[in-house]
Amino acid sequence: QVQLVESGGGLVQPGGSLRLSCAASGFTFSIYAMSWYRQAPGKERELVAVITSAGASTSYSDSVKGRFTISRDNFKNTMYLQMNSLKPEDTAVYYCKAHNRVNTYWGQGTQVTVSS
Repeated sequence: QVQLVESGGGLVQPGGSLRLSCAASGFTFSIYAMSWYRQAPGKERELVAVITSAGASTSYSDSVKGRFTISRDNFKNTMYLQMNSLKPEDTAVYYCKAHNRVNTYWGQGTQVTVSS
């Protein structure tokens, strides 16, 4: 059974940091590119960051570039998102996605709230 389980969300003050994790099981993690998306209330889901299957290449949305870092550990079947200098506009539900030419899998999401 394919599972993507996000964790690490929570409430943080502006300027703070959080590290999200996405634990994968039920498929061959190392052959899938992985992405983080987020969806704020009343807004569409947006792409935050992408990492290739081997982790050799990453890309970020302009809104998080320089503040967020995506990474993965193919031995632990886990992807991460290190979020620094958080802003209130980063408040959203964060989702991880696994994708290749054949399949796409989504996690259930973890809430991140940035507020004083």
